[in-house]
Amino acid sequence: GASAARLRASVPPRESRTLTIPLLPRRRGELRSEFVTIRVLGPLGFAGRQRSIPAPGAVRILPPFRARRHLASRVQRLRELDGSTSLQVRGQGTEFDSMREYVRGDDVRSIDWRATARSTSTMLRTWRPERDRHVTIIIDTGRTAAARVGDETRLDATFEAAMLLTALASRAGDHVHVLAYDRVVRARVTGVDGARLLPAMTDALAPVEAQLIDTDWDHAFGEARRLARRPSLVVILTAQESLSSSRDFVTRLQGLPDASTTVLVGTVTDAALAETARSDGSVTDLYRAASAEATVRDAEIVAHAMRRAGAEAVSDTPEQLPPRIADRYLQLKKAGKL
Repeated sequence: GASAARLRASVPPRESRTLTIPLLPRRRGELRSEFVTIRVLGPLGFAGRQRSIPAPGAVRILPPFRARRHLASRVQRLRELDGSTSLQVRGQGTEFDSMREYVRGDDVRSIDWRATARSTSTMLRTWRPERDRHVTIIIDTGRTAAARVGDETRLDATFEAAMLLTALASRAGDHVHVLAYDRVVRARVTGVDGARLLPAMTDALAPVEAQLIDTDWDHAFGEARRLARRPSLVVILTAQESLSSSRDFVTRLQGLPDASTTVLVGTVTDAALAETARSDGSVTDLYRAASAEATVRDAEIVAHAMRRAGAEAVSDTPEQLPPRIADRYLQLKKAGKL
């Protein structure tokens, strides 16, 4: 975002001048400078000397985190689940909280018959969601992440979903592990909790760019299994919509879920794709509509294959995918599965 104009200054003997160059970053990433070139003109302005002085520096532009606007409402729902407000939640957890009177619609399996016998009304056990669980987020940085959806790449959109889930899980007291991977680890954040987690994550993801190579899912899932040692949630943010390119992913996915692990696969879709599939008009428009319809159908087949492999498939636009994944996390908390 620097101006292309050259800065001019007149520096009298034994004095100094400071020149300021305003920068306006246009996208996430890391910008580096290597040197500053100075040209000094002679008294008459016909000749001069020029020298380049090494001046290494870097400016890191963090992801914007536009999905932050969804955080307050989800944190409020999390507090309701955790019993921090006066609202009693009827969902089951695995940690006993307190006793209260039975209300029509409550789960009868939670009735405490001994407490009921000692009281004049039917008493119910209430539960609070578990803490200290593990949430592992795998961000695919392979070639499918380089595709553009709207004004940004799919990789940038998955960062929004990962940051919203991280902020929410951190407030719930869970441990979050983040891994950006294609064939090597591009970024890793683990062992960081509390208020330091989200800044560490945004700083680690800022310079990550999509690579035009296929992702090695065998090694990626191996890393996930090493991190998910307890009952946990594994969220895979990728784009698996093509039948030919998703075979390896679905095959490797079958060995990841187990009785104590919930696997969620999030995919960023293009909102214009469905509109294109319904369009009509010229011959070119019809061909585009047929191609878009085939893409949508292939994506549904891949999602069905993921569900058969034991994972949950969630696909939506860049604006709607982050809150949908956050809502699914809260549902797992409410059901006592996490």
